[in-house]
Amino acid sequence: MKRLGKSCHACSAAVGIVVLILVFASHGLAGTTPKFIYTANYYSNDVSAYAVNSSTGALTMVNGSPFMAGMNPFSLTVDPSGKFLYVLNYISNNISAYTINGSTGALTPISGSPFAAGENPISVVIDPAGKFAYVANYHSDNVMGYAINSSSGALTPMSGSPFATGSHPATMAMTVSGKFVYVGNYNSNNVSAFSVNKSTGVLTPVKGGPVAAGTNPVSVAVDPAGKFLFATNYTSTNISVYTINETTGALTQAGGSPYPALRFPFGVTVDPAGKFAYVANYGATNVSAYAIGSTGALTQIQGSPFRSGSAPMVVTLDPSGKFAYTANAGSSNISAYTVNSATGMLTQVKGSPYSPDAVPFSVAVAAQ
Repeated sequence: MKRLGKSCHACSAAVGIVVLILVFASHGLAGTTPKFIYTANYYSNDVSAYAVNSSTGALTMVNGSPFMAGMNPFSLTVDPSGKFLYVLNYISNNISAYTINGSTGALTPISGSPFAAGENPISVVIDPAGKFAYVANYHSDNVMGYAINSSSGALTPMSGSPFATGSHPATMAMTVSGKFVYVGNYNSNNVSAFSVNKSTGVLTPVKGGPVAAGTNPVSVAVDPAGKFLFATNYTSTNISVYTINETTGALTQAGGSPYPALRFPFGVTVDPAGKFAYVANYGATNVSAYAIGSTGALTQIQGSPFRSGSAPMVVTLDPSGKFAYTANAGSSNISAYTVNSATGMLTQVKGSPYSPDAVPFSVAVAAQ
């Protein structure tokens, strides 16, 4: 497998090789109920599916799970309607697409799947209307755009795609408004910004970009209000915070940024209320939680960090904000937590961690 970057030495310590991570956040669905979660299992070339207990956050394996994917899947996302699941297959350079059975959580491949991607697809976002999907291709240095068929979930490349990025785009985030897309470029140590044409889906670079980040930005997330962008810098062990110009999408480094992080920070996400940011610390076997101030400033909350499994890659909150899940590549399991909406504290769910008998690299939540 090709390397994410020369400095990604911690990855090999936990999973035997240097791996790539897609980190995504679920936004814009506050008030919905989590129903299923899905994990991309890199080594077994499949996807595990779990039903979520909406009261406790506990997980139960779905009948028929795991479901076959392409070669080396490690990132995935669910469309805003909860009808379709998209899985990026890093080595086979394509996208597996499935319909989600709303009653059972079972997956059925969509006609035409898998759909072609660029070289080593690594990150995917879908606009809030569910019309367009964007895929960052790590070794193609670009983002491919697709139109989504609202009935079937099939993907069609959009005119003008692909769109050039910086060197080795590793992560993407989109504002809840659907107006802007941000790409963290792992090797060029910066963040690209694009405006989105809501009719065609075409991306246009924002003036003044890209902006500098720390060393090897591996994950980005936007708060639900579209005011701040957060980027975890893997090698410089810190978190860059930017304010977002709500009109142009331009990024400005926030005062006090970057903020120190724990060893090898990877996945970052923001809760649906925009009050807290969570970071999976790959090298520290835990999750840090931060309160987000009015200027975007980060302050660790009481009790942080919270223990996870070994080598957590991703921390994902469900759209209701009640539960959080980490994909632990080193210990081959999933940690589940309840989230205190007032304090941001995480408490392990009874029965956690859950083992899919595979190495999960990422987690996606499907909600009603």
